[in-house]
Amino acid sequence: MFEYLEPDSRGASNPPPSSHSNPQTHPEKVRHLLYGSLAAIDRTIKILHAYGYADPNDWSDPIPVPPSAAETRSSSGVLGAASPEGMPWMVILTKTLLLE
Repeated sequence: MFEYLEPDSRGASNPPPSSHSNPQTHPEKVRHLLYGSLAAIDRTIKILHAYGYADPNDWSDPIPVPPSAAETRSSSGVLGAASPEGMPWMVILTKTLLLE
């Protein structure tokens, strides 16, 4: 269905050897955004790492969500729980996948 493209030491993605045997695969970037408390974000990153999906260092540093954006999203139910200080946080991960 899809394969991960792992970045090399320069940050460029190298296709796995099997991609040369199937010319119909093409790379596509997927961006993951996690919103919530720092504890919930940290736990989710650790779970995804345990599954082998993403290294914890692949995620951005936590970014505080501006209060106006937090109020809009929390009223719609999209945003997760806020940190004890009342400010939600966000982290971002971009993965490149090979799609068939």
